[in-house]
Order: sequence, then C-alpha cells, then structure tokens
Amino acid sequence: METNRPVTAFVLAGGGVRGAVHVGQLRALLERDITPDMIVGTSVGALNGAVVARNPHPDVAHELLEMWQTDEARAIYGQSWLSQAGRVLRGRTHTLSAQPLWDLVSMHFPHDARIEHLELPFITVATSIERACEQAFDSGLLVPAVVASSTVPGLLPPTQIAGEHYLDGGLVASVPLGQAVRRGATTIYVLQAGQLDRELTVPTSMLDTLRVSLAISRRHSFTHALEHVPDGVTVHVLPTGGRPNVRGLKSMVSLEHTVERAELAYAATSTALDRGVML
Repeated sequence: METNRPVTAFVLAGGGVRGAVHVGQLRALLERDITPDMIVGTSVGALNGAVVARNPHPDVAHELLEMWQTDEARAIYGQSWLSQAGRVLRGRTHTLSAQPLWDLVSMHFPHDARIEHLELPFITVATSIERACEQAFDSGLLVPAVVASSTVPGLLPPTQIAGEHYLDGGLVASVPLGQAVRRGATTIYVLQAGQLDRELTVPTSMLDTLRVSLAISRRHSFTHALEHVPDGVTVHVLPTGGRPNVRGLKSMVSLEHTVERAELAYAATSTALDRGVML
C-alpha cells in the first residue's frame, strides 16, 4: 500500500482459542471510531482478520463472537480422543483432521473468494516448509491462505498451495508486525492474544516447558520486529485483560471461555484506550 496519508493497521496475532480476546479488543477500538485501513493476521488472527477485512462494520465483533460459538468452531479441537490416537498409531504427522477448519472458514467465505476482493487490504502469513521462511498472502484464494496460516504443527496436516506445503504462520511471525510496517502503516494496533504481556516463569512440567518455549519464541520475533520499526510509525499493543481460571491442556483447546476472554479483553482495552496507557 503506497500512500502519503496516515495508514492505520490492525495486526491480529496468533493464539489458538485465546484469539477470542480479539473480539473484545476490536469492539473497544470500533466503539471509539478507531478503524483500520489494513488488516494483517496470523493463525486465528488470520480468520478473525479476514472477517473484519470483508466488512469492517461496527457489529463485526458480535459476528466474530457468534462464529466462535458455533458447532463448526467447536469441532476443530473437539474431535474424539480415539480418532486422534488412531492417527498417531497409524504414523500420521498430526492428531486432528483439518476438515473442521476448512468447514469453519468456508462457512464464512465461498471457496472462490479472493483476498484482493475484500473491502480492506488483507495480509496473512504462513510458514513454508520447503523454503523454511515466512510467506505472505495478499492476493489469491482466501480460504486456503487462512487455513495455511492456521495449520498448527502436530495437530493439523500441512496445507498445500500451488505445490508448496505450509504450517502455522505463528512459527515465524506470531505477531506479523513487520508485514504492516513494510506496507506503509503509520499507526499500528497490535491485537495480541497474551503472548506479549504474560509473565514467564521457570516451567514445572513437560506441558509448561512447551508453553514457555513457544512464548519465548513468539516474544523474541515480535521484539525483533519492534526494534526495527522506523521513525514516524506508532505501535500500540492492546491488553488482553488476563485469562480465565483455566489451566493445562484445556486452556489451549477449549472454546468454553470464549465470552469470558472477550469481555476481559474489552474491559482492559477500553480502559487502556481511554487512558492512553498501552504497552
């Protein structure tokens, strides 16, 4: 996007089920007439962002909240343990079927929807296996690009586009700040999902070790991008409002706390915007 006027970008980070915080953050922004000229998203932020880019109306937060409470959304992580174990025993590279994710995205966008036909410029990122690098999608078919960006390694099989295989964009750009900067954004609102403001401590279990390792990787890539933001570009990192009282594996796969996450983020973001206090 080449322009001499100010450009506001919303950057929606990855975060799985924790992406419900985007609903509250978006609601707080739009209520204050803070609207985007560009949307950039990774993983769950890709799907949420695509919905916003299609029609950035004031009620889009409510639309997203309804989307994440559908049977199609619950089916992504709600597949039976027996079927998951079967895939592992058969030597598969993943535990979940990707079909529910394709179904959810296709429920909101026709199969032939194109990124360049959305109301706002939209960019999503995925990780190329063959090239071991970040791939930005800013044109072409929308549904495969969003699915590719959301392909969590180990849980979902790689997504193939034009002969190349992709995994979750969060592996290389959980918070794709650099994409917004390179496309001329002058004011950037980062809708994180908790990976930037959560205190990290020494892990006490195998699952905790994985969580902390991922958090360090995500935070490091964002910090690196933030250090290279040019003069004249303002970056606001929105808060999440904390997390529901849920721990362990359930906190990573359950949509049960979607409304609570959204409300916590709405309250915290509203306060931060009104007081001008953000990261």
